[in-house]
Amino acid sequence: MKTVSSIVENYIKTKPFLLNALSLGIINLTSLSRNIMTELESEFGKEVKQGAVVMALKRLTEELDFRLNHKINKVIKNIGEITVRSALTDYTFVVSDTVLNKQADLITDINSLPEIFYTSSKGVNETNIVVSNSVNHLVEKHFASEKLIQKLENLASITVKLPKENIVVPGIYYFIFQRLAWEGIIINEVISTSNEFTIMVSENEVDVAFKVIKDLKN
Repeated sequence: MKTVSSIVENYIKTKPFLLNALSLGIINLTSLSRNIMTELESEFGKEVKQGAVVMALKRLTEELDFRLNHKINKVIKNIGEITVRSALTDYTFVVSDTVLNKQADLITDINSLPEIFYTSSKGVNETNIVVSNSVNHLVEKHFASEKLIQKLENLASITVKLPKENIVVPGIYYFIFQRLAWEGIIINEVISTSNEFTIMVSENEVDVAFKVIKDLKN
């Protein structure tokens, strides 16, 4: 059964930046309720009292304050080491029967090279390989017969060590990536393990992205 509270909550959940602003308590609830009345009444199928919408928003704001600010902030404040690497290239290849063998050959070549960045991820249809620019020639030698979808150069990586609690608290990645989106940061690639994640961004944006993540701890 639809209620004013459930309709208001569903509406807010589809507006991520509005959701965040509510959690920070920086929105006038009366003005917001006035602006969304028409859409809510259309969803509800009958007239809705503005006071009921304001009350629903107030309850939702209080819940968000706990869910977003207390639980997530507790994890965010315990973020560990943040590592930045620059001069990287991101290759995207079509998945094939031979792509893993080519990857093994590449790893053999770069394994003895000091200070070389290498990471990869494999999806259903695509394989990504991120390496230091200095070994681009090795990637292109080994993968010459593979179908290249995209090559992005002049990238930087930011690797963030997360506390173990991150796997049981929902919204950690949402919280971080939303802050990056607010600053207009374009994330070219995301690679994660259980307790850390790496984002790839343009070298032109890495300083801002690093500051955003570092400031979250404060």
